Amino acid sequence: MNTKNIEGQVSRKGLRTSVAAGSIGVFVHWFEWAIYAYLASTIAVVFFPQQDSTAALLSVFAVFAISFGVRPLGALVFGTLGDRIGRKKTLSIVILSMSGATLVVGLLPTYDAIGLWAPILLVAARVVQGLAAGGEFGSAAAFLAEYSPRKHRGFGVSWLEFGSLLGFLAASLVVFVLSSAMDAQAIADGGWRIPFLIAVPLGVIGFYIRSKIEDTPEFRSLEELGNVPQSPVKEVFTKHRKQLLQMSGLEVMMHVTFYIVLVYLLTYQEKVLGFDAGTAALLSTAASVAGLILVPFVGALSDRIGRKPVLITAAVSLVVLAYPLFLIMQTGAAWAGIVSTIGLGIILALILGVHAAAAAELFPTRTRQTGLSIAYSVTAAIFAGTVPFVLTWLIAKTGNDMMPAFYLILVGLIGLAAVLSMKESKGKDLLSEDKVADLSLAPSTTEASRIIR
Repeated sequence: MNTKNIEGQVSRKGLRTSVAAGSIGVFVHWFEWAIYAYLASTIAVVFFPQQDSTAALLSVFAVFAISFGVRPLGALVFGTLGDRIGRKKTLSIVILSMSGATLVVGLLPTYDAIGLWAPILLVAARVVQGLAAGGEFGSAAAFLAEYSPRKHRGFGVSWLEFGSLLGFLAASLVVFVLSSAMDAQAIADGGWRIPFLIAVPLGVIGFYIRSKIEDTPEFRSLEELGNVPQSPVKEVFTKHRKQLLQMSGLEVMMHVTFYIVLVYLLTYQEKVLGFDAGTAALLSTAASVAGLILVPFVGALSDRIGRKPVLITAAVSLVVLAYPLFLIMQTGAAWAGIVSTIGLGIILALILGVHAAAAAELFPTRTRQTGLSIAYSVTAAIFAGTVPFVLTWLIAKTGNDMMPAFYLILVGLIGLAAVLSMKESKGKDLLSEDKVADLSLAPSTTEASRIIR
């Protein structure tokens, strides 16, 4: 079965459903993640003893870090499941796990009610969420890449990151409305539960959509061939180490840029540069909106000119423009804040619009979900959650407020090296004859050729 025949099996309605199924879990994940971050100070009051408020807040962020730390384990579990039992089943398990854990957080008794059991149960819920998050990106990226037509794969997969940015923005809007409608005491008394409980029906809708879809044509073809792997993790580390390293370099660039622009920059502009909180929040929202608008167009652009030109442009832009953009930002002028923040948001959009499609095209269908999950989650655990800590420490040690720019230059160089080592993959056949022929478990060369035709 060739790719043209596979694409012929998918209707326009099926494509729209697949985009919704792939994106909604990412939306739910980032919505819940951002809610936890935005309500960190309230969660510290609710779930931890208040003899030392700083220690309580640090405990909240430690729990946050734990959810990153367990992601690689989730990647191993759900990556393996996805390559053995299918994308559809793992997508359903992941969103059900995330939503269930979010419901638990929203219903947890407080520290005043059950003492130390409150933070213990919070940690348990966040561990489940972290494990599920470790499988979400790989499952969704593999699913969207395999459902999207070859000529429009960049556009199709870009909706994955559209979902993440939309989740971020939706969370900020919900917290803004909550803060406007309630005072701090009312939020601490129970208002904080509302955003978490809002996420639950979204997850249920996502589970319903995912339960109604069929698995990808590529995975079904592997099942027909009898070439579903028994040990995809072993295959990734023995046969696809180069691709794993290439994707890791790409994801380091993506994670650090994402967390600097959408997470750390808000604190940096307020605490280091002296912007008022309202201005910093508005600039952060503007960067998110710019990315939200541009990401699908960038994905479509990569379908026309290729993945590498777009990613090289993004990496070179980080190397060349990060320093001047932060230099402009330090003037403190309103125009400077707008230009620099939107500029960084545009560079981020260039990365987000293409990285998932390019990464999915690195791995064969047989081990795609495992490779995607491992590279994404390991780099997230090491580089994503550590961004605020690393930059705060570097600025404190050096006294140099330009450290975020230097960090972006470094990851831009890492990303550039990774992209230059990759082959152009625009329009690549994800179930091509050379990959199927390479499968160690193929029944025979003749049978493999028959299925490809």
